[in-house]
Amino acid sequence: MKKVLIAALLILSVVAVNAKESDTKTKTNDTENTATMMLSGSIADELSGESLVGVEVKIEGTDLKTYTDFDGNFSFNNVKPGEYKLVANYISYEKKSEVLKVDSKENDIKIKLQSSN
Repeated sequence: MKKVLIAALLILSVVAVNAKESDTKTKTNDTENTATMMLSGSIADELSGESLVGVEVKIEGTDLKTYTDFDGNFSFNNVKPGEYKLVANYISYEKKSEVLKVDSKENDIKIKLQSSN
């Protein structure tokens, strides 16, 4: 009786390991088939052309948000292709939004913000 029980447990553990490996392979293939892009750009003052540091840049409808660096540049990694609304918000400037299409072509955007004074 012990031999039958041990054989059954051994068979069940082999089946469980094979099922887990199969599931992992499926998830990896799904991830590999989903192409993502990099979206980058720069933000400057509309009149002076001076780069703006610390501008909040969001992709509306997602959790993606970043801030411009010391040169006014920003970037988002792993953005799926599609149409998005990019929103730039900065103190003492008018909020600006632009609709853009992220695809396999160049995904670099230049935004000029207008002072709210």
